[in-house]
Amino acid sequence: MNEESRILGSQAKTEKKPEKDYSKYFEHVYQPPSLKDAKKRGKEAVNYHHDFTIEEKYQGLGKGRKYYIRTYGCQMNEHDTEVMAGIFEALDYTATNDVNDADVILLNTCAIRENAENKVFGEIGNLKHLKLEKPDVLIGVCGCMSQEESVVNKILKSYQNVDMIFGTHNIHRLPAILEEAYLSKAMVVEVWSKEGDVIENLPKSRLGETKAWVNIMYGCDKFCTYCIVPFTRGKERSRMPEEIIQEVRDLARRGYKEICLLGQNVNAYGKDLGIHYGLGDLMADIQKIDIPRVRFTTSHPWDFDDRLIEVLAEGGNIVPHIHLPVQSGNNDVLKIMGRKYTRESYLELVAKIREQMPDVALTTDIIVGYPNETEAQFLDTMDLYEQVGFEHAYTYIYSPREGTPAAKMKDNVPMRDKKDRLQRLNKIVEKYSEKTLQNYLGQEVIVLCEGPSKKNDEILAGYTDKNKLVNFRAPKEAIGQFVKVRVTETMRYSMNGELIAILDQVGVSH
Repeated sequence: MNEESRILGSQAKTEKKPEKDYSKYFEHVYQPPSLKDAKKRGKEAVNYHHDFTIEEKYQGLGKGRKYYIRTYGCQMNEHDTEVMAGIFEALDYTATNDVNDADVILLNTCAIRENAENKVFGEIGNLKHLKLEKPDVLIGVCGCMSQEESVVNKILKSYQNVDMIFGTHNIHRLPAILEEAYLSKAMVVEVWSKEGDVIENLPKSRLGETKAWVNIMYGCDKFCTYCIVPFTRGKERSRMPEEIIQEVRDLARRGYKEICLLGQNVNAYGKDLGIHYGLGDLMADIQKIDIPRVRFTTSHPWDFDDRLIEVLAEGGNIVPHIHLPVQSGNNDVLKIMGRKYTRESYLELVAKIREQMPDVALTTDIIVGYPNETEAQFLDTMDLYEQVGFEHAYTYIYSPREGTPAAKMKDNVPMRDKKDRLQRLNKIVEKYSEKTLQNYLGQEVIVLCEGPSKKNDEILAGYTDKNKLVNFRAPKEAIGQFVKVRVTETMRYSMNGELIAILDQVGVSH
């Protein structure tokens, strides 16, 4: 902090100025999330921009400077980080893994759970000492948290070491935001509360050369009562099919072995385009591209149609794994969650999928301790889990998010009950995961080797087409390749094996 800022801060404390109106920092007067207002989303056309370029005045902005991005949250955030890294490198910045060595530090944030937000505020606080040591370093907060008015207010009031705040809709504005941050003594805040456009031709610095994320749509219109995403990511807007197919073809040419199609509600893809072309049609076109594995996430049971099942059942390069969040196994809880389906319709969908894909691996998400959830309702979730026989699940204790309808509900499930339910559910998850993996013992599986395991650099690791983690010893040239591995040991959530062969090319194993 410079002397001028210190004096201004001192004056602010003594003068007790009236509360500041932070709405001016938004493109128009920003209101906290409102389900009623948000559901009135207009039919205004989404603008498609195909001409993203780095303007001449920004070129070389990062020469001699280094950038560091810390990413929190989902795959969408990881992919946003790849785009921002691509923009940084187009500006001549160099990446660094050392936050102390960086000239620009970005925290790409997640707003899904309160714990995620607390981690970010903790990290902003940790960076205060760095700002004191290096006053010229730029610190920015972007991502979903930046779309929340309460978060922006808190940063503006309490974290003067932050130089930039920008949201999820205006990542393509990063060059201009950086330039303004260098020139301005005040915090640069650019958050768009309007719906985002679709920006094509954005540079990307991929996190690896083996697997790649491909955004096919943005936003969500489902408005589950616990979820902040429809507010932080905006309404559903799909990329045009030809843009997606071109990106996948380019990744195939560059030697990528696996892609994952991304969207907050991926199987609502195409509904806003008005061309009768959905996720099933897109997957059918991508089946024709010479890329070994194709996945997608995350899907909503409401939008999982027969056309999609038909295409997935054809296999080819589409992996036999579907992540299908159920959240609860009780109809009353599903209703107050706003999930738009019932226990019965979910089970019918599972039966329909399994009829055409008998060997499919199903995984899910579950929230326990939702407001008003009774023990009997929780037991319905346990029962549904066993009835479906999911191979794995991501389980969570309900976390209220300010601005969502659920946050206004009385959170009347004691924390001890929430923790007890989570523990009991996790035992079922472990049981079915262990049982599934035991079936692989002694079997040969095809694994896409991603690199060293998290716990031991001497051991390599990768995933099967059904998303099962396998650890094995192999030479470093196996990294980025498909390998054949014999499973020698199974644990709760992973397997160990011995290398049989490194393969040149392979599709999905069956």
